[in-house]
Amino acid sequence: QVQLVESGGGLVQAGGSLRLSCATSGPTFSTYNMGWFRQAPGKEREFVAYINWQSNKPTYADSVKGRFTISFDSARNTVYLQMSSLKPEDTAVYYCAADRNPWGMSRTASQINYWGQGTQVTVSS
Repeated sequence: QVQLVESGGGLVQAGGSLRLSCATSGPTFSTYNMGWFRQAPGKEREFVAYINWQSNKPTYADSVKGRFTISFDSARNTVYLQMSSLKPEDTAVYYCAADRNPWGMSRTASQINYWGQGTQVTVSS
């Protein structure tokens, strides 16, 4: 069973930066994609970014493109989300995700195979 453990959330002022980490364990060879979703109060969980395990190619939601960077450290089996130029609308619980879709990570939360427990990110104005 793949296990995902996030860390790095917190409170930051608008314009600031945070880095989230997601440590993975278990049979990670069974996953193709590692990524991040987020869920704000009263809203559905939405796709943020993912990186393909083998190609190391990142993909981003339009709302974070140019501000967030996803990366993967294979030596540590850890996925990172570097968030810069943060906005109040980025406030949400951020979830690490992994799936086995060989055609790319699903943008639909219900189709994701594995989730972390979530970490709160709050951006104050």
